[in-house]
Amino acid sequence: MSELPPGPRELELSAPEMRRLVMLALERLVAHVESLPRQPSADVAGGAELARSLRESLPEEGAPYEDLLALLFERAVPKSFNTAGPGYLAYIPGGGLFHAGVADLIADVTNRFVGVWMAAPGLVQIEANVGRWLCEMAGYPSSALGLLTTGGSMANLIALVTARRERLPEDFLSGVLYTSDQAHHSVQKAALLAGFPPARVRSVPSDGEFRIRLDALAEAVATDRAAGLRPFFLVVSAGTTNTGAVDDLGAAADAARAHGLWLHVDAAYGGFFVLTERGRRVLHGLERADSITLDPHKGLFLPYGTGSLLVRDGGALRRAHSVHAEYLPPVPEDPDFVDYSTVSPELSRDFRGLRVWLPIKMHGIAAFRRALDEKLDLAAWAAAELRKVVGVEIVAEPQLSLLAFRVTKPGLDDAATDDLNRRVMEAVNARGRVYITSTIARGRFLIRICVLSFRTHLDRMHMAIEDIRGAIEEQR
Repeated sequence: MSELPPGPRELELSAPEMRRLVMLALERLVAHVESLPRQPSADVAGGAELARSLRESLPEEGAPYEDLLALLFERAVPKSFNTAGPGYLAYIPGGGLFHAGVADLIADVTNRFVGVWMAAPGLVQIEANVGRWLCEMAGYPSSALGLLTTGGSMANLIALVTARRERLPEDFLSGVLYTSDQAHHSVQKAALLAGFPPARVRSVPSDGEFRIRLDALAEAVATDRAAGLRPFFLVVSAGTTNTGAVDDLGAAADAARAHGLWLHVDAAYGGFFVLTERGRRVLHGLERADSITLDPHKGLFLPYGTGSLLVRDGGALRRAHSVHAEYLPPVPEDPDFVDYSTVSPELSRDFRGLRVWLPIKMHGIAAFRRALDEKLDLAAWAAAELRKVVGVEIVAEPQLSLLAFRVTKPGLDDAATDDLNRRVMEAVNARGRVYITSTIARGRFLIRICVLSFRTHLDRMHMAIEDIRGAIEEQR
C-alpha cells in the first residue's frame, strides 16, 4: 500500500500568525472599548440596507484578515444598540466585562470538553465553584446545585421541566402553572416547550405595585383543584422587565408551601442585588425558593449568553436529566463532583464557568457589590430628579434599579398621552447620549429607565435627566 501524501495544513496557524491575529483584534477591541462613551447610545438607521449588503454565498477562497476586521468594526458593530456603553438604559443592560472576553479566548482556544467531569476535572471544578458561589449568594444550603445556562429563558425552562418531573406523573397534562400577569414571556414559552398547553398556564393579576396578588392565586388554585386539575408550579419575580417589581418573596414562599407548589423565582434581572444590604431587604425570602433564575450577564455585568439556574435540591436536577449511554465515561462516584451532562439538557457545552470565575477571582465579589450599590443609588437619584419635572408621574418606583414613568398633560386623553410619551422617548433617544425604552402596563404606555451597566455613572445619568427634560419641553 503506497503512502498517502502529506495532508493540508492551511488551518494550522503558526505562532507568528496566531500572535498577529490576536494583536490586530486586540487593537480594534481596545479602541472600541475606549470609544464607548463617545459612541451613540443606539444607531440602527439603515440597518436593513446594511443587512442586505452583507448577504453572501459560501466563499470558496479566503479573504484578508484585515478586511474582515474592518467589516466587523467599521460596518457591522456600529450599526446596533450600544449595549456595552454607559448610556444604555434600555431593556435590561448587560455590560460585557473585558475580562470575561479574555476568559472566553482562553476557554475557546484550549477547547477542553466540560460536559463530563472525567474529561477535564480541574476545569469542571472551577465551573462547579462558580455554581456554588451563586448558591451562596442566594442563601442556599450545601445540597443546592448551581448550573450555568445560556440565559434566563433556558434557566426557566430547565426549572419547569425539573419541577414537572418531581411533582407530576408521566401523564402530566393535568398540571397547572401559575405566574403573574407581569412575568417575563419566557415563562409562557417554557410551558409551551415543556409540553403544557396554553390553557394550563394561569396569569394571576398583580396589585397596584405590579406584584402578584396571592389572594387571587389562592382562588385560582382552589378552582383548579375543584376541577380535578393538579396545581404544581408557581413563578414569582424578583424584578420584572416591565417595571422592576419585586413580588413579596416571603409571602410567596408561604403560599407555595400552603398550596403544595414548587416555587420558582425569576430573579434574572434583580437577583444579584442580594449582594447588597438594601437588595437583601427587598429580596427577603429568596432563599426559600425551590429554584431561582439568575443572569450573570445582567447583575454581574458579564457578556450576553451567561445565565444560571439554582436548585435547592441538587438531586432534583440529576433525577430530571440523568440518562446513561454506553459511550460516555462513568459518572464520578464522589457526590461532590459534578457531571454536567447528568444535571442539564446539554452534553456538548462551552466552558462558561471561566468567564464568571476570572472576573470574580481578579476583583473579589466586593467590587461587584459596590457597583450594584451604585446602580441602586443612581436609580433612586433619577426618580427623585424626575419627580421635580412638572407633568412627570413615577408609575413604578425603583425597588431596585429599574423605574417607569409617564409624562402627562392636562386635557389629553389616554391615546394622546401615549402618543406624547412615545414622542418624548423618541426625542431622548434621537439625542444619542442615552437609550431608553418603553412598555405597556395596564394599557398605558410607560417609559422605562434601567440602570445596570458597570460603565454607567452619575455623569451619564445627568445627561439622561437633561435629555428627558429637554424632550418634554419640546412637546409643550
